[in-house]
Order: sequence, then structure tokens, then C-alpha cells
Amino acid sequence: MSEDRDPETSSVPAPAGSGARENGFSDEKWDYRPLRLPPGITRLSAATQLSIHAEFSGWELSRVLLYSDGTRKVWLRRRRSTPGVPELRT
Repeated sequence: MSEDRDPETSSVPAPAGSGARENGFSDEKWDYRPLRLPPGITRLSAATQLSIHAEFSGWELSRVLLYSDGTRKVWLRRRRSTPGVPELRT
């Protein structure tokens, strides 16, 4: 079984706030970002949008939900980066 947590079924609570899951959240290893694609978007257009997110922002596909009306809810994730040592001022 994978150690990765699924953002939809994770037992880790979302950060405080009313729309925390809709705005994205983080756990120990990953940052998650939800993305809704309307029903009029073709599969090719959706793939292009996701490719742009992957190439320029470092996101990867975590999960896709396809609803009966054609709307897609996509969860993107990327590994959390640890902040480096702050620059020393002399």
C-alpha cells in the first residue's frame, strides 16, 4: 500500500476555513490543488491545460473525477519543497 494520501479520502483534516478543500491544501509530503474543468472542455483541451500546469508549475495529476454532466474535477499535486537557508546579511 502506498504511503501517499488521497486528498478526497485522507483522514488528515483540511486547514481551517470554510472552503479549505476547494482552495487546496498540504500534508507532510504534498501540496494539492483542485481544478474544475467545465463540461464543454474537450479531452484534448483538458490534457493541454494539465500539461501546462505540469510543465511550468511542477504539478502532476493525482486524481480525476468525471461527473455525469461532463464536468471534471482534477486534483493536482506536487511535492512540498523545503525552504532553504535564508540568505545571510552581512
